[in-house]
Amino acid sequence: MRTADNRVRTLVGLYGTSLAGQYSSGEVKAIVRAVFDHALGWDASQLELRLDEALSESELIKVYAPMERLRAGEPLQYVLGRVHFHGLELEVGPGVLIPRPETEELVQNIIEEGSVPARILDIGTGSGCIALALKRAFPSATVIAIDSSEEALTIAQRNALRNDLDVEWIQADVLSASFALPPADLIVSNPPYVPRNEEASLSPQVREFEPHRALFVDDRDPLLFFHVIAKLAVKALPAGGRLFFEGHYIHAPAVEELLWSMDYREVSIESDLSGNPRFIRAER
Repeated sequence: MRTADNRVRTLVGLYGTSLAGQYSSGEVKAIVRAVFDHALGWDASQLELRLDEALSESELIKVYAPMERLRAGEPLQYVLGRVHFHGLELEVGPGVLIPRPETEELVQNIIEEGSVPARILDIGTGSGCIALALKRAFPSATVIAIDSSEEALTIAQRNALRNDLDVEWIQADVLSASFALPPADLIVSNPPYVPRNEEASLSPQVREFEPHRALFVDDRDPLLFFHVIAKLAVKALPAGGRLFFEGHYIHAPAVEELLWSMDYREVSIESDLSGNPRFIRAER
């Protein structure tokens, strides 16, 4: 690919022009820095110092190609193929949700409780972000991660190898009538919880690229996964075993009420850093 001007400054300007309708100027600047770091290994200071340099043909292709994908609306994390999560570098792609900061908060809440679990179950693991972060935090624990998607588990397994962490992976559908959870003293899940009626309100990057099976739940039963998982967890958890959910801020109180009705103890809701009720915790 050739342009009339192969200088870095020109390419940075092209990014600004191409992405202006989708991102703020600050977001575009962060995207450009991330692309140059990923493609050429330049940090922000190097990028600033080398604005008037001309890129070689191969360098130009490496930096220009991501712009085309970003202009089409693809999330930056998928374009780069990676994301940082709780100290880990994880592969991500269209087969898994992009891990959110709120999910890092969920992991941190579990760690900060101070109790060291012996067996951990992560239900709906996706990229493996929760399972791997908890294995890193509790290296002596046996960690089992479950997902219905073969594609997701393939990515999660690669993430385990990348980070040298030992997790057991199970492909299973928790909604299957024949499924039963293995025993554990800590069960955590970030299940599908976005009602379908909110689909139009999501950003195009989320709505058009991230896997719907991991995002959405039927409007008629927004607590479906919470109810099924909590019911399964009753049999899998010992007395004093803990259950953690990440949920929709609107439905978190209903999940709390559901868990009380199922004879869980010490049920509580914690807010995320934005002040939204997000995390539900309970004990058997």
